[in-house]
Amino acid sequence: MTVTTERADATRTAQHTVDRQRSLLFPWVKPYYAEPLVIEEAEGVWVRDADGREYLDFFAGILTTSIGHCHPEVTARVHAQMKRLGHTSTLYVTEGQLDVAERVSALAPRGLSRAAFTNSGTEAIETAVMAARVFTGNSEIVALRHAYSGRSTLATSLTAHSPWRPTPSMVAGVVHARAPYRYRSPLGAEASEESQTKFFIDDLVEVIETTTSGRPAALLVESIQGVGGFIVPPAGYLAQAAEVIRHYGGLFIADEVQTGFGRTGSHWFGCQHDGVEPDLMVMAKGIANGFPVALTLARADVAEAWTSLSVSTYGGNPVSMAAAAATLDVMVDHDVPTRSDVRGHQVRTALEALQAKHSWIGEVRGRGLMQALEIVKDPESREPDPARTRALMEAARDEGLLIGAGGLSGHVIRMGPSMLVTEDETREAMARLARACRTADGAA
Repeated sequence: MTVTTERADATRTAQHTVDRQRSLLFPWVKPYYAEPLVIEEAEGVWVRDADGREYLDFFAGILTTSIGHCHPEVTARVHAQMKRLGHTSTLYVTEGQLDVAERVSALAPRGLSRAAFTNSGTEAIETAVMAARVFTGNSEIVALRHAYSGRSTLATSLTAHSPWRPTPSMVAGVVHARAPYRYRSPLGAEASEESQTKFFIDDLVEVIETTTSGRPAALLVESIQGVGGFIVPPAGYLAQAAEVIRHYGGLFIADEVQTGFGRTGSHWFGCQHDGVEPDLMVMAKGIANGFPVALTLARADVAEAWTSLSVSTYGGNPVSMAAAAATLDVMVDHDVPTRSDVRGHQVRTALEALQAKHSWIGEVRGRGLMQALEIVKDPESREPDPARTRALMEAARDEGLLIGAGGLSGHVIRMGPSMLVTEDETREAMARLARACRTADGAA
């Protein structure tokens, strides 16, 4: 990394910064690591902490700096926009949000022609659920276990992870079917994809018929479950799930907050691996390389059913739209779906080699540049091992590599770097991870 900066306060320490955070912010703001990492600057896939140490970032702010930290094209376009127009709200018309809406619709599955901009994945999901309820006249929503949908009351109700649900009283009318989690399926991970798909689809049907009125408004599905631990559905699951919900009069909502914009390789969106054309689709994170942009796309008839007033003060903000437009330009110019496919194969090959050496790596899974390791105590019991996962996280940090964690028990390592990561940077990241795995061998 070539970025340098002169510290404003030479006496300030990382620990002092951490202490200030603990005294000033809500305690749910929980950083990674026993000793939290204070990051001060970044460029591409490299970040530097308050002590001047560099790290190779293989988590990208939860798969958000999709084309790398401080990308020069994004930075330049944002700077130019800030000098021209900074804010309007959705009460006024600006070209920027129309251009982004048009471009994303062109990349998305067929039929998604109407857009609503908000600020976060949580808001995008709220928008999609409301649109489905208005269109169908029904209120019940089917989600999946191990799902994560955000921070609002509705989003935490849709979330099926007890650590992420702060109160026992949630929104009524939300039910959860089994997640298509092959590694922990009652059929056994070795069962065929066809049989796994049938099992999970049968469960979805039973949940609709036994825990709803039989007329749900929508099914919300992450194309690959993110916080759940990069759970990849078996082939055919998404397409059949869409058929099921439509059979009962509901809409299919594809959550592409983490999987969108080439992240899964070969396609622009994760649901396209199964040939699905959603009724609604939500996205955020990587759409603007870290700027607060979220987008809900819908079929025209679904969008037009919502006639009551609404507003998003910061939705379609001109500065954020400039960032999104620049990010899309870079993504298209570099063909990030293909890049993710190629670099993802490189990562996957390295991870499978590590699995062969370390019995506590129960499964390697993912698509494109969205890869995970499920950490277990032993391959026979497959009992989650969050302690070793934390040890591996710490060891990777010591090696100068930033990776993420997930899974219901915090026992899954997640990786999702910038989609512009190079072959050499990927090779270096995997070498650092290999050294960290050797250190984690000694963790109890």
